[in-house]
Amino acid sequence: MTKKQFQAESKRLLEMMINSIYTHREIFLRELISNASDAIDKIYYKTLSDDQLTFNKEDYFIKITPDKAARTLTISDTGIGMTEEELENNLGIIAKSGSLAFKKENEAQDGHNIIGQFGVGFYAAFMVADEVTVITRALGSDQAYRWYSDGADGYTIEPADKATVGTDIVLTIKENTEDDQYDEYLEEYRLRAIIKKYSDFIRYPIKMDITSSRPADKQEGDAEDKEPEYVDYTEEQTINSMIPIWRKNKSELTDEDYNNFYQEKRYGFDKPLKHVHISADGAVVYNAILFIPENTPFDYYTKEYEKGLELYSNGVLIMDKCADLLPDYFSFVKGMVDSEDLSLNISRELLQHDRQLKLIAKNIKNKIKSQLQSLIRDERENYEKFYASFGRQLKFGVYNDYGMHKDDLQDLLMFHSSKEKKLVTLDEYVSRMPEDQKYIYYAAGDSIERIEKLPQTEMVSDKGYEILYLTDDIDEFALKVIAAYKEKEFKSVSSGDLGIEPDEKDEAAQAEENDNKELFDAMKETLGGKVKNVKASKRLKSHPVCLSTDGELSIEMEKILQMMPNGQDVKAEKVLEINVNHEVFQSLKKAYEGDKEKLGLYTNLLYNQALLIEGLPIQDPVEFTNDICKVMV
Repeated sequence: MTKKQFQAESKRLLEMMINSIYTHREIFLRELISNASDAIDKIYYKTLSDDQLTFNKEDYFIKITPDKAARTLTISDTGIGMTEEELENNLGIIAKSGSLAFKKENEAQDGHNIIGQFGVGFYAAFMVADEVTVITRALGSDQAYRWYSDGADGYTIEPADKATVGTDIVLTIKENTEDDQYDEYLEEYRLRAIIKKYSDFIRYPIKMDITSSRPADKQEGDAEDKEPEYVDYTEEQTINSMIPIWRKNKSELTDEDYNNFYQEKRYGFDKPLKHVHISADGAVVYNAILFIPENTPFDYYTKEYEKGLELYSNGVLIMDKCADLLPDYFSFVKGMVDSEDLSLNISRELLQHDRQLKLIAKNIKNKIKSQLQSLIRDERENYEKFYASFGRQLKFGVYNDYGMHKDDLQDLLMFHSSKEKKLVTLDEYVSRMPEDQKYIYYAAGDSIERIEKLPQTEMVSDKGYEILYLTDDIDEFALKVIAAYKEKEFKSVSSGDLGIEPDEKDEAAQAEENDNKELFDAMKETLGGKVKNVKASKRLKSHPVCLSTDGELSIEMEKILQMMPNGQDVKAEKVLEINVNHEVFQSLKKAYEGDKEKLGLYTNLLYNQALLIEGLPIQDPVEFTNDICKVMV
């Protein structure tokens, strides 16, 4: 028996495939099982054109048999088998795929699709095996053959005995090394885990002899309270599920079925709020099941969190987390996608970035948005649960990438309403706006309770206008990026110009400001650049003082930016507003006319009072308390 050299490729190519193409060694079992499934599919296709053949699915299976003593792992199938010529062509020529050739000759029908494309999956066996033996008998032949190789040096083919049609692949597993534990590929639990992970939805049964234990039968004379003894026994079990839930008709499935799938796949420990089952048959064919979780994963807002959907090709797991299928702002979505149309690379571990992938990702994005909108419309309570967990992510999505995604997300945002006393959407706010209201008004603060006490809200509230309360640090940044919704611009209640037509009180305030310009200038000088201006307020009704801002940067934004590294010098352009209808203003006028030192005292007190209202730190607390004492004396 003469050893033959691999015909098409060099020793270096095989070594490259073994050491470089596949990221994880456990992939070898996925590849061999996929090849076995293809072999059974080929019999199915033969029956379509040969009336002498019948296909009874119960007769076909894949068997995994570990033997620790012999240090072998055998993958057997009842598929079509190979002739001597096919062994020579398919296993003797690296990267020649018999499955791909068969696939081109036989168009897929009835949902049966050949998995193999590249002809390299078989050689993944050498990642874990020193020797590989293939014993095979082809359909319609009485002669079996044995193919053997111990690596890149070559292979042998010789006649063999095999009672049934099909193929046995026997791997002689490598010995352990200091860095690698190959024994794991002989352990039942490990093999079961690999099968469940990658090949759970192969359409044919994958069987193993599983060792279990049961109580031994009691013997005569045993005491009633004697602890039972256990004996081990072995029985053949089917490891894989075979029929994936996503290929079933939606009408056959219940919410419980989807929830069970969510738990089985360990997508989360909670119950999903909603699921989306997609069966697309258009420009790209794929199935998907997507879940919107109720609770935030513990690591969601950390850099350790990995987004992505499970990706299958013909029921075989290709990637645990395919990040390209989800935009960052929908990274909370869990689930899977299965497609026949994807262009995979040679190892079937990574995707080539092609048109099909982009089409699927775009469709998934639209489906998620549509589902969230239906939750807002039809299941408001569930949406609010979702929003409590992931609303912040949607707002980050608006803010990131210079607002590129704001049109996709702005209808999903919600903020607390001053009138409704609950979360409302921007669309709901705009639909209630009076005809004379020019802007969408908002107020930002640490909490709803704090915002409700802000003096700046008085004028807008008195006009009967609704105010959106922003309590999350990202809120105002997101609204700045959106800029306008349905042609209505956003306006902070602390903005210098509220866009409200002046009334008689406003005109009186303007007259007071004009008459007391020197007083306000003196106060501004006292504050020494801490404020851009001091002026009579048109917004205050009952409070004596407040801060407003000139420019795009608000006081809340200043507070947030100052908490960030290198953000200490960021300052909003503050304006100190005085309520000229408050008793305090009369005291200011008297001090200006007769006691400039007292005016400075009052000015500093009012400025610090305005800082406290805004939740800003006082620069010199000791001086502030001394100033209070001076007023009291």
